[in-house]
Amino acid sequence: MILEKEYINTISYSHRKKYAQFFTPEHISDFMASWVIGGKKGKLDILEPAFGLGMFSRSLLKLNPQIRVVGYDIDETIFRYACQNFAETKYEVNIINDNYITATWTEKYDGIICNPPYLKFHDYDNETLIPIINNKLHTRLNGFTNIYTLFLLKSIYQMKDGARMAYIIPSEFLNSDYGIEVKRALLKSGALKHIIIVDFTQCAFDNALTTASILLCEKSAHQNSVYFSKVSDTSELYSSLVKYKSYALHQLNPEIKWRQYYDGTLSARYNKLVPFSTFAKVSRGIATGANDYFTFKASKIDSYNLPESAFRRCICHAADIQKLTFTEADFENLVNQDKTVFLFNGYSNETIPQVRDYISLGKESGTDKKYLTSRRSPWYALENRKPSPIWVTVFSRKGLRFIRNKANVYNLTTFHCIYNTGVIDTDILFAYLVTDLAKEIFLDNSRQYGNGLVKFEPNDLNKGNIVDLRELTPEEKAFVLSASEILYNFSGLDSVITSILDDFFRTKYTTGITDLSHYSDRIKKLISEEPAIRDPRLKGNRIKQLNLSIFR
Repeated sequence: MILEKEYINTISYSHRKKYAQFFTPEHISDFMASWVIGGKKGKLDILEPAFGLGMFSRSLLKLNPQIRVVGYDIDETIFRYACQNFAETKYEVNIINDNYITATWTEKYDGIICNPPYLKFHDYDNETLIPIINNKLHTRLNGFTNIYTLFLLKSIYQMKDGARMAYIIPSEFLNSDYGIEVKRALLKSGALKHIIIVDFTQCAFDNALTTASILLCEKSAHQNSVYFSKVSDTSELYSSLVKYKSYALHQLNPEIKWRQYYDGTLSARYNKLVPFSTFAKVSRGIATGANDYFTFKASKIDSYNLPESAFRRCICHAADIQKLTFTEADFENLVNQDKTVFLFNGYSNETIPQVRDYISLGKESGTDKKYLTSRRSPWYALENRKPSPIWVTVFSRKGLRFIRNKANVYNLTTFHCIYNTGVIDTDILFAYLVTDLAKEIFLDNSRQYGNGLVKFEPNDLNKGNIVDLRELTPEEKAFVLSASEILYNFSGLDSVITSILDDFFRTKYTTGITDLSHYSDRIKKLISEEPAIRDPRLKGNRIKQLNLSIFR
């Protein structure tokens, strides 16, 4: 990859990021090329829809020097580099400086190979390009579709009979809402043959935080099955061609997350599972569209001489929350540390002169013209929602983190909001959510990125599974509530109590039988060790002041 390294050292990162230029490692390129060529000799017409510097073509030409390559790249800078590199060679490589999606659809190819750009819906002209795919292929891709799937679907259309295709793309679409229609189109094409998932603990591309999957396709009348492989290292790519899970086409459901086909499900061993939406509704936190303008510290409020009534109390950074329970005292502590915990609410106070002045300052700085603010009326109005009793992190590497919001404060998008639907007590719901069991089951419905990063959108949680808490007996509910009371009042015992709760819920929803005396005795032992649970802010043992008769 000498050519790619020279380019990276010459061209700015901002330029490469704009065009999503992350180069395929040579050993992966060689693997994909070997699949596409498949031992064929002689003249073959090969398409490279996102040519870059021609890494794939170089791999292909090593295997068959007689191939004819047609490549597309929209970036004029990298186009010039690539043309210069192939100008003095004997190979038939025709590079076109054009947008592949809007270019001709009439040409068909013996092989197609690609590492398409990874651009989210707001980073490319989705309003123009998505309708092109939908009109041509009769699909219903939505506006949130990533551009790499547009490349993929067009390329399948351009395969000749008997052609092979290899695409390396993020595996995000396999487990996302926008990917449902993409998976439907893949199955309808009949060309999908093999999906290889590269383990999420590593990134296939330098500096690109994304999952990696390699899709192998073949235009064959005999294609009735789809293979799934998962490799822990890219050195295992070749062995994945003989080690896989096989599914008939009719077994694959585009409506569900496909992780279950290559990973299985952690929830399969538990009984009485229901959608999380049975008990709660998850929505994202408040999006201001301009955090620098809308968020405040106490000192910033003083500097603008703004009234207290012009603000909502709000958690703006996940790092500010360290415990399972967030209380009034915790909020006051953040205020005293001059943390950013206030949200400007000018709409309800716009008659106050100082508020009007700050609104005018926002207009002068162009805050009203930003993407989200320009779509609100007035632009400085906050989203209308209530504080949620439970928060959950959006991203994580160590599992979901749930926080009980006892202070009744708002939150930005650093957390999702969990609103109880009233079917079960909020404290019982929370006591379950903080267990490892809950996090494991939710993981089945997550989106996984490079280096082990896991993300949950609100609907991933809403559609995720949870044990049916309605199955708890009155005695079991009393036990869980009492255990949660200790969680709220003695943060030093969090790990021990959550472990006991985890054991309780796992037993309940596998065997259906629990020995409450066993779990109560474990907690009684903790309570008996008075120094471990003494609250230094009180004169006596706080256990005596709580409703914990079950443990006395």
